[in-house]
Amino acid sequence: MNSVDRAFTPALELAESIRTLEVSPLEIVNLYLERIDRLNPELGSYFTVTAERAIALAKSQTEKLAGLNKPQELPPFFGVPIAIKDLTPVTGVPCTYGTQALLGNISAYDESVVWRIKAAGFNILGKTATSQIGSLPYTEPEGFPPARNPWNLDYTPGGSSGGSAAAVAAGLCAIAQGSDGGGSIRGPASCCGLVGIKPSRGRVSWAPVGDYLSGISANGPLARTVADAAALLDVMSGYTTGDPYWLPDSNPTFLEASRQKSSKLRIAFSTTISPVGEASATCQQAVLETVKLLTDLGHDVEPGCPDFTGLIEPFIAIWQSGAAASGIPGPALEPMNRWLLERTISAGEYLRAVNQMQVISRRIVGFFEKFDVLVLPTYLHSPIRVGEWADLSFEETLQRIIHWIAPCPPFNASGLPAIALPAILDDNGLPVGIQIIGRPAAEATLIALAAQMEAAKPFPVLDFK
Repeated sequence: MNSVDRAFTPALELAESIRTLEVSPLEIVNLYLERIDRLNPELGSYFTVTAERAIALAKSQTEKLAGLNKPQELPPFFGVPIAIKDLTPVTGVPCTYGTQALLGNISAYDESVVWRIKAAGFNILGKTATSQIGSLPYTEPEGFPPARNPWNLDYTPGGSSGGSAAAVAAGLCAIAQGSDGGGSIRGPASCCGLVGIKPSRGRVSWAPVGDYLSGISANGPLARTVADAAALLDVMSGYTTGDPYWLPDSNPTFLEASRQKSSKLRIAFSTTISPVGEASATCQQAVLETVKLLTDLGHDVEPGCPDFTGLIEPFIAIWQSGAAASGIPGPALEPMNRWLLERTISAGEYLRAVNQMQVISRRIVGFFEKFDVLVLPTYLHSPIRVGEWADLSFEETLQRIIHWIAPCPPFNASGLPAIALPAILDDNGLPVGIQIIGRPAAEATLIALAAQMEAAKPFPVLDFK
């Protein structure tokens, strides 16, 4: 196998190659570090590369592997390189939150997903680019190179997990962690032709800290295959003492679900997001081709969608409070986030917004009493160019964001699981994806369906050299 093929090998296959001694952890890490050194300057997918730490761990893992009689007993992802979004603390590594003023901010602890990732045997290559404090759906924070889409470098890979998505799509890591507070996993997955899972609220712990903005955000995987994403979600999931809400472990595991035949499902679909409007022609095409695929696979598919009227205002009130919740002083924030900071609402207004969001979320969840799955566009139009909105006013930028990402926030508000899947390529050669949304805690149903769709209609892998 040549080095490019190896770099784009699914993470589960890479783990098996290591267990069977076909390749060593050190060879794999050196392969990815060489690609990062060569390609990241034009891609902007990593803020921090922890090369020395990664090489040291890879050497230790390679030595351990040589001394084992039963390599099959190793952790599931022993020696597999992974990237962590730079909103997520990793002990001893800078965590900038996309803020130049925090370049020297060295994390003193591992977030729960990180210690679970380490326990699974992964080797962390570095911290990936994010929009500042994760607030925007493109990844162009002040003072850092913009993250670019490896399918077309003139365009964004999305945000705020844009660096993670770009790194996976370009073969600069095998798999990556992201977080999603309004589409920040699903959007980048759609922009970069990947599988991205926003799990149910309570599936993945935020320990040792509390939840983020009344539970609208969740950690999840970005991967090239459904099985890889499912397996990483297995790693990430689980209760940690004191979690404000939690779910029991999945049975079957999510990886097992990806290998099971999907049952016949009642599926709704829509290309319109009420009250925002209709998706672009390209995004409509992605949904309609998905509908045909699902019908051909034997599922019952019909038009339908919850009414999201009334959700925009309370969701914006909660989302924009992230600028104040970050604790970063206004002068250290870029202009858009300073503007959001100035819009900070009172505690009473915040609590009323949470109440309104929860009331509307009950209506959204109630829709799934009739349907198992909902198919929607991930975003309402294709990826924008890097810097495309840079000259707009703050108000205009906010309105463009609301329209673009409109299909995503309702499921952050309601805590429902959602998976973004690649569907088609647009006229600029950029991936356009769809998302499938399921009932509360029904990730296994979505994963089985996504795997069935992937097998029936594989999406091309980018050859990024």
